[in-house]
Amino acid sequence: MVIKLDLRQLETFVEVSNLKSFSKAAKKLYIAQPTVTSHVQNLEKELGTILINRSGKNMTLTEAGDLLYKYAINIINTCEMAKFQLASYKGEVQGHLNISSSSIPRKYILPNILKEFTLKYPNVTFSLINKDSKGVVKSILNGDSDFGIVGAKYPSKNLNYIEIIEDKLLLTTPNNSKFPQKNYSYLDKDVILKEKIIFREDGSGTRKLLERELEKNNINKELLNIVAYIEDTETIKKLIFLKVGISFLSQRAILEELNTEKFKVFNIKDFNLNRKFYFTYHKNRQLSPLSETFKNFILEYIKNQAV
Repeated sequence: MVIKLDLRQLETFVEVSNLKSFSKAAKKLYIAQPTVTSHVQNLEKELGTILINRSGKNMTLTEAGDLLYKYAINIINTCEMAKFQLASYKGEVQGHLNISSSSIPRKYILPNILKEFTLKYPNVTFSLINKDSKGVVKSILNGDSDFGIVGAKYPSKNLNYIEIIEDKLLLTTPNNSKFPQKNYSYLDKDVILKEKIIFREDGSGTRKLLERELEKNNINKELLNIVAYIEDTETIKKLIFLKVGISFLSQRAILEELNTEKFKVFNIKDFNLNRKFYFTYHKNRQLSPLSETFKNFILEYIKNQAV
């Protein structure tokens, strides 16, 4: 028996598998939901087996579906790679990148990278989507994003993390007589118990790292005088300047203010606030050719910057 696999049906099957929803797949593919259902049913008919368990609200792949999924990903990406390589050969690399990123890389790292990337690939457009690190990871696992840039690792057997750059959190205060020490001095831990603290929102890599160090140093977060939970780094900087409180910020986010002596920055004794930013993607979903190109470009860019 000769089995004929329709590429469009395979693409639909993969999106349904990724998103675990016929309606979400229809929306992403810009087709009607009955068309999605028809594509999957016709694929099952052609293969003579059930690919998706449709029991109640939960949707899972059958063993046959799980097997097909791995091949379908490779088939689709091979076709995409062929088209991409042919376009590259003709100097016509184009497409659209959806880049999910946590706030620090989105604001202070990616702009320069994207400038160079668009100079090399002028026909590529991009959307820069703001999510905290936890949100980026969730969007990849849910199939909404192909990849993302994060400031913390969230354990998952389904994710690959590639280190791209290092960073450090510094206690950031107003530049006034209350903090006379030199920048980068080491302060005792009790300073964060005495001062009003501005915390990052739940899900941010900054907050995750700080909570880890508090726990390691046996400091109960409930003892901190937290006056606000803020998502936006620029808002936090404004509040520090207005003496509402102090906060922990990425050293990359405050370079300009340090040059103008707007803030003071300090280390905390026994706190290890070094961290890394990562390019992360799903282990079981091969990146599209354009996404793979972007990943390789970032790695090469960072490598050249370090030289």
